[in-house]
Amino acid sequence: MRHITTNDTPTPTIRGIADHSWQERGLCRGLPAKEIDELFFHAARNRAAIDAAKAICGSCPVKKACFDYALDNEIRQGMWGGLTEDERRPWHAKVNKRLDYGRVKAAFEGRDIHLSDAEREAVTRHAYVRGWSPERLAYALRLDLDWARDLMRNAAHAVADRDRYWDQADGTQPTDDETAEDEDVASPVQVPRQVQTDSLIAALRKAA
Repeated sequence: MRHITTNDTPTPTIRGIADHSWQERGLCRGLPAKEIDELFFHAARNRAAIDAAKAICGSCPVKKACFDYALDNEIRQGMWGGLTEDERRPWHAKVNKRLDYGRVKAAFEGRDIHLSDAEREAVTRHAYVRGWSPERLAYALRLDLDWARDLMRNAAHAVADRDRYWDQADGTQPTDDETAEDEDVASPVQVPRQVQTDSLIAALRKAA
């Protein structure tokens, strides 16, 4: 997808969902179809083919984009990003728990990124802290407005629970107002403190 910017910031390396331009720069581009099938869609125990394919992938400039493409599109067959089917299996199993702040920042910059559940929660949390409206979040993440409202509501509860947890960890007792808020929160979700480092907050503030 076309990256639109009003400054001289370099185009992000993370690609949008519909952007397949990275494939043009793959080292496997232009190989005969038969050779591609033999190398990248090899038999499970064909070590010679696996080693040859890994040698190509090892110096490929778009190896990470290739790997992300396989994860985002649930492609489990063949070698992608220099990894075989067996090597990628653990990544596929935990793809919805992936939390890459480069992808979170790219989403704030307007990129159409295939976010995991964890990354979508991170975007929503920071959008809530920045004072975004549900309408703006729905537009940024290409979501239904009702879904965006639910995400913002969950983010509000998560941030409130996190702050309350920090106060108690520091020995500070919750106020009466905070106690009253507890009654409105059905399922507390504690947010790790390390997700809001100074550098990350500065980067997300700039992107937003």
